[in-house]
Amino acid sequence: MAYVPHFTITPALLGEVEQVAALRERIHSAVVDLAWIPALQKDTRSRTVHASTAIEGNPLTLAQVRALEEGRELSSSGARHTREVLNYFAGLRYVEKHAGKKTIRHADILALHRILAGEVMDQGEAGAYRTIAVRVGQYLPPPPDAVSGLMFELLEWWNQPAKTLSPVLSSAILHYRFEAIHPFADGNGRTGRALALWELYRRGFDTQHIFSVDEYYWEDRPRYYAALDAVRKAGDDLTAWLEYCAAGLRHTLERVWLRIHTLQAKPMEKLVLRPKQEQLLHLLRDHGSMTPGEIWTALGLSRQGAMDVLRPLLNAGLVEKVGGKKTGHYVLRSL
Repeated sequence: MAYVPHFTITPALLGEVEQVAALRERIHSAVVDLAWIPALQKDTRSRTVHASTAIEGNPLTLAQVRALEEGRELSSSGARHTREVLNYFAGLRYVEKHAGKKTIRHADILALHRILAGEVMDQGEAGAYRTIAVRVGQYLPPPPDAVSGLMFELLEWWNQPAKTLSPVLSSAILHYRFEAIHPFADGNGRTGRALALWELYRRGFDTQHIFSVDEYYWEDRPRYYAALDAVRKAGDDLTAWLEYCAAGLRHTLERVWLRIHTLQAKPMEKLVLRPKQEQLLHLLRDHGSMTPGEIWTALGLSRQGAMDVLRPLLNAGLVEKVGGKKTGHYVLRSL
């Protein structure tokens, strides 16, 4: 039996989708040649990890999440909280790496869950569909023996009919349906939000990876959970949920546009990057932080040559130095 989502394209939903499309085009036109994209990507990644784990009760602040991404140890955070954050960073890297994947299979979902939920499961096994009944508040998800079949139907829909819809809608539908099935014993919220992001990536909606809609969900968690629950109360009619998610995406893009507008007004937009500077920005994005020695080794330059590459980036505010003289390292500037 095929999965068929039920919803109505209301004037409100259509208006939100049109605004999202217009904002997306404006942002993509603005970011094509701007040098600070890696910094914006890093900032977005940290915001996504912080928000999605915080929704589930992780107490680490955004500053602490950024510190973990940069490889710094926290004085007191709790092993589980740290592991949840590091897992989510790894999960985002997995999603980014497979953003262009044409067909998503069970093995891909299980692999993502294994990364996100490894060593932080309260029950069940990471990377395996649940074999126990679970309860989410007052909601009883389908029995465990129905999970595999329901996930097969969802993947069949995701890989084919979903392509006929706007990614604004398909990502939201995927998000809800995954949570309704609740295929894992634990970690479904984080996995469902990561899958919704994956859909935006694979459909080419966020090719730069600079949108973090999870912040919108986190800032009003009661409304987020109420919007999910309302679908069930409406007999699985997704209309109100789609309106909520589209409004969240519009809100997210408006924030991104404001950040871009602020950065455009600064001198950094006048910096014309040399190839070695582009290479360094990508290295810092991938590694989080680098010492001076690591930089000149990676760039194949002398110490002075590396500083000649680095100095304009520091002056433009793209890169900043963290730590003292002997322990200092360089990171992309947080926005």
